[in-house]
Amino acid sequence: MIRRTFMALAASTAMAFPAFADNHSSMDVVDTAVEAGSFTTLVAAVEAAGLVETLKGEGPFTVFAPTDEAFAALPEGTVDDLLKPENKDKLTAILTYHVVPGKVMSTDLTDGMTAATVEGSDVTIKTEGGVMVNDAAVTKADIEASNGVIHVIDSVLMPSM
Repeated sequence: MIRRTFMALAASTAMAFPAFADNHSSMDVVDTAVEAGSFTTLVAAVEAAGLVETLKGEGPFTVFAPTDEAFAALPEGTVDDLLKPENKDKLTAILTYHVVPGKVMSTDLTDGMTAATVEGSDVTIKTEGGVMVNDAAVTKADIEASNGVIHVIDSVLMPSM
C-alpha cells in the first residue's frame, strides 16, 4: 500500500519538477536544491543560518524541503524577519527541524512513525490518504543526492519553541 502510494505520488508529480528529471546522486542535497530552482528561499535561509557546509557534509541526511510557495504562504514578513542576523538561532531551529539524520527513503516509512530531527524534536509521518510529515504533504519523494535524500513538502514545518 505504501509503495503503491509513493509510486502514484511520484508518477503524478514527476512532470511538476522537471529539474529533478536527471540523476542527482552525484550532487549533495544543497546543490540538488539549488539546481531545482524551486527552493531559492530555502537555500537563502540555509545560507543565512550558516548551514551550507553542514548540509554539504558527509551525511547522510533526509531533508524535508519546503518549496518557495511554501515559504510564501507564511504570514507576510515572516521570512524577512527570520533572515535577520539577530534571529539566526530561531532560523537554525526551524531549518534543522526539516532534517533527519540518515537516509530515509519512502519505502522506509510506515503510518504513524516518528523520526527525530536534527533540531531535537520529532516529526510524525502519516501515510494514509497521501504522505504527510506533520501537516505538510509530501509532493515529491526520494530525490537522491550524494549525501542523502530530499522529500519535497508543501509547507514549512515549525518546531515547538
